[in-house]
Formats: sequence, C-alpha cells, structure tokens
Amino acid sequence: MRGRFFGRTQGAGLALGGALLMAGCAGPAVQPGQPTQTGVTSIDGATVSLASFENSAFPYHGVIPNYQETGKSRPFLDVDDNGRLGHSSSRGGIHWEDQTYSDRTVLLAAPQSFDPNKPGIIIVFFHGNNATLSRDVIARQQIVRQLADSGLNAVLVAPQLAVDAQDSSAGRFWSPGGFAAFLGEAQTKLGDLYPNARGAFRRMPVVIVAYSGGYLPAAYSLAVGGDQSRVRGLVLLDALYGEREKFVSWAEGPGRSAFFVSAYSTSSREGNQAVRAQLAAAGVPTVDGLPAELTPGVVAFVDAGSVEHNDFVTSAWGGAPLRDIFSRIGG
Repeated sequence: MRGRFFGRTQGAGLALGGALLMAGCAGPAVQPGQPTQTGVTSIDGATVSLASFENSAFPYHGVIPNYQETGKSRPFLDVDDNGRLGHSSSRGGIHWEDQTYSDRTVLLAAPQSFDPNKPGIIIVFFHGNNATLSRDVIARQQIVRQLADSGLNAVLVAPQLAVDAQDSSAGRFWSPGGFAAFLGEAQTKLGDLYPNARGAFRRMPVVIVAYSGGYLPAAYSLAVGGDQSRVRGLVLLDALYGEREKFVSWAEGPGRSAFFVSAYSTSSREGNQAVRAQLAAAGVPTVDGLPAELTPGVVAFVDAGSVEHNDFVTSAWGGAPLRDIFSRIGG
C-alpha cells in the first residue's frame, strides 16, 4: 500500500523464536507488577509479542499536569498507606500502584502480511478504562484482527495503561518527551523482531489511535510528547471527553499535514460537536463521514449514532470501524 504518508524502507528478514503464554490463551494471566514473559506467538493473523518496556506508561511517580483541567498540577501518587502508594480518583476511589500502575507490558503486533521492504506505518493504540491488553485489546475489541484484515502494511504498538481500572491516567505520557521515549523503545523492540529493518522503523510515520479514556495519553503525546513531526494521523474512537484544546491546537497546527478522524456515539457527541465548531471557527475544513482516502489535511467526523459506548470498537458501522479506517490510509 502506497501513499504520501509512507517512505521506502530497507530490506529485512524476519527473525522469530520462542513462545508466549498469554492471558486469553493457554497459561496464567500476567499479573501487574511482575516481569512480563517476552516472546512471540501468532494470534488473529498476526505475529504478537508482549514485551516489558522501560518507557511505558507506568510506573509513574511524577505529577498530573492540568489536574481536572484546572491548570494546576498535583502528585499522581497522592496516597501513602504505610508505604503502599496509591492514586485517588474522583471516579474510582483509590487505585493502588502495585495493582494498577506497575505493569510495563506493551503489545507489539505485525500482521502476517506485513512487509518491511514496503512503505509502512506504526500504529500506537491507547486503550480505554477497565481494560487489559490480552482480554480486551486483543480478544474483546479485536484490534489486532482489525489491523490484519485491513490490508494496511503496519505494525501495532499498544501500551498497558491503568490495569482493569476506571481510570484514564496518562502516566509517563504526561511528561515532556514521554511519547518520543516510548516510540524510541518500541522501534528497538520491533527491530529485535525484524533485525534488518531497524532503520526502517525509525523512519516510519506514526498514526495515533485512542479509544474512550485513551484520549488523555493521546492528547499529551500530541502536545508535549516529542516526535510530533512523525505523527501523520490521529483516530479518536468515542474519545473526545476532555483536553479539547490540545486536539484543536494540533489540528490547527501540525495536524494540517496529517489526517484526523473522530468517530463517536451519543456518549461523546457533545465533545465532538464542540471541537468541530472550534475548528470551523479557526478556518479548518471538516467533512461528515469517512472519505475514500485518508490523506493529509482530511478532518472527518463520523456520527455512529446510538452505538453502545463499551462496544464501540466492535459495533460501530459494519462492526469493525478500525478495519475500515485503516483500509483507507495511504491511498
């Protein structure tokens, strides 16, 4: 698949070995705070690895910038119970670091059709609340399957955020340069799978996809994360619940050389309408629905109607909205 988003890559050979026991397959679930067993397996038409990262979202001992969009900051871990650290959430009570914010796991997936000899793309996926990578991102929401079925020559990188919690905390993605550090490590890990394509991964453009509460790490990745020039696309799936100004600023500035798709149900309709109005006021043209091709400068809003928010990623138009979106990237 070719298009203006892609650059040519170097030749590569695939080097794979070992086996991965994953939750949702045979073997016990990976427990938060424990080292992740690194290896590879085949799932949903893709080569999949769960890798432990130094630069994933958590652990995080910094501050929350712009706490509840007040412009003020506060420590993220603001609870200390005899040395056990936690984060107090207005929605979910206290979440303990050892249970919720210590998992360094990152999902790496490449469709079996992925060819690093051809123009490629890195998809970074930020999941929503109450999620784990194996149970929800892979099994329930079928993110890997949707990418594999789309035909897009791309790899998927998805960090574990708050583990199975009603929490949207961005962790290290709140930090200046946090996204660039994460992306740099992802490129290294992908290069371990494709040793002859290390340079190719460093040059690949990036598309950020955020579902629901994943809007928060996405917003800060765009605003302060670094490597913004590599971001050639943004996809929000029922996700405009906050930090609207960051998305508007990106769309008005760096996003003009990228595409922006925001699909929504009644759950996030208000936020989408507000952002679209701000973009119109700033002279940024928008369209209803998905165009045939997602090319630089496209800003599309897709009203999916009264789809259940929790099932949006597998129930919005056609039942596989990401497959449809991915298939339109790159011309």
